[in-house]
Amino acid sequence: MTRWFVPGRIEVLGKHTDYAGGSTLVAAVDRGVTISIEPGDSGITVSTDAAPGELSLAAGHDPKLPAGHWGRYAQAVVDRLAANFGDLAPARIRLTSDLPLASGMSSSSALVSAIVLGLADFNGLPDTRTWQDNITDDADLAGYLACHENGMTFKNLVGAAGVGTFGGSEDHTAMVCSKDGQLGQFRFCPIRLQQRVPFPEDMSFVVIVSGVAAEKTGAARDLYNAASLATREIIERWNSTTGREDAVLGDALVADPNAEKLHEVVSDRADLTRRLDHFLTESESIIPEASKALACGDLERFGRMADESQRAAEDLLGNQVPQTSALARIARELGATGATSFGAGFGGSVWALVPNAEAPEFASTWLGKYRDEYSEEAGQAVTVVTRPGPSARRLD
Repeated sequence: MTRWFVPGRIEVLGKHTDYAGGSTLVAAVDRGVTISIEPGDSGITVSTDAAPGELSLAAGHDPKLPAGHWGRYAQAVVDRLAANFGDLAPARIRLTSDLPLASGMSSSSALVSAIVLGLADFNGLPDTRTWQDNITDDADLAGYLACHENGMTFKNLVGAAGVGTFGGSEDHTAMVCSKDGQLGQFRFCPIRLQQRVPFPEDMSFVVIVSGVAAEKTGAARDLYNAASLATREIIERWNSTTGREDAVLGDALVADPNAEKLHEVVSDRADLTRRLDHFLTESESIIPEASKALACGDLERFGRMADESQRAAEDLLGNQVPQTSALARIARELGATGATSFGAGFGGSVWALVPNAEAPEFASTWLGKYRDEYSEEAGQAVTVVTRPGPSARRLD
């Protein structure tokens, strides 16, 4: 039997910055998806603890599942792996998870990554020349995992439909490049580690899943994609004006470090100006300052940076809902060292940084205060206490 564990992640800071070539501050968590694979009779069958029955999947065959069904993620993986590496061996797959669904903790990316890693291992793909020519380190692996979702080509591994989100590789980088007890500051497009920051041993993240689903489907997916498409329009305007061929905003900043020309090319569009200002604030100012503060043990300043990130998400990025804004505010009122929402936005979760000894009581009190303001959503909310954990790994 082949078994893998892939963790979820907390995006400590870095809202919608990765796919634009910016920085993020992330950590894997101690919850995730476990995949178990055994030889099958024919085709690939998949079951999960979250739903009854089995799905039968085959490369190139539409399983006729409704939009948003978890089986569509599995089908996307089967299609992509078969297209890149050839026929896959018959297999029976069992998936279990202790990640809250649609929470912003990347349950869907963990699901996709677990299936990729499990099937690749089961089929011996890392031993093939094709794999070794294209995936040479963990950063490559993270990039390839992301392409199963966004559908992009990776080096010589041709793209496919993906799952319909125009996202980046932040989640996958956290899942395969994290270190236990540390936050990782990464830069993207391409992926590279900027620094690792030790996480205080006496502190934990308390997370509240808001009860407003952060799903990568339907209207929520369209809102998510709009934030991504705005950065594409900015870079298209930049290239048209300058004659350059930059791929992402991070590349443009190399030529325009003060972003003066970038602001000029979007000056006629308030929405694009806000999107640019958010990227610059979050990626180029907040994250470096927050990492420096945490490395120096200045938790008060780290908390202020989290507050700035929350304000920027509300005022510039526009990906917050009243419930996530309220959760961040309540956490700070209750004495959390720092708090901000994370993930795609338009729902999802908020983290609060609190001492280990106070975490369980804080979680209960925080949820109670949230219930006072949003009783319906709080009825669907859950709390998680976690610390930065290790990356994805094969289970013996």
